[in-house]
Amino acid sequence: MADGKKPQRRLCRIACMQYLYSWSINEPTDLNEDLRVFFSEQEEERDYYAFAEELVFGVIDNREAIDAKIQELASNWDFDRIAKIDLSILRMAIFELLFRKDIPPVVTINEAIDLSKLYSAEESRRFVNGILDRLRGQLNRPSREASWD
Repeated sequence: MADGKKPQRRLCRIACMQYLYSWSINEPTDLNEDLRVFFSEQEEERDYYAFAEELVFGVIDNREAIDAKIQELASNWDFDRIAKIDLSILRMAIFELLFRKDIPPVVTINEAIDLSKLYSAEESRRFVNGILDRLRGQLNRPSREASWD
């Protein structure tokens, strides 16, 4: 971007990843209140993070299916040993791939890889890419375009 700022969806994915990370360590008793506090500490107003909030609720509401998919795709990995930050990135990306057909799969995968480069260990990028690429191969839709059916 010309002004050097990160695009809004990127910032929303970062906020979602951060929230999912903290949620995976200490699951709150009141999700709505926890989200209110989390977003009140962000740089922008809460409305700015509407996409992040959609992702958070989507991941949490579909956690069992998402985690089952991660376990299937990471068959050689002990689920409990996956780094929490990588798990947060994978959960968010897998939610997008499975439930947000309005987002092209390559966009989701590239965003997840970029987040793993910025926030996780060096080898995480390959791990995240491998898992998501395997899932992309299972999808019944084009990789480079949104699907509206």
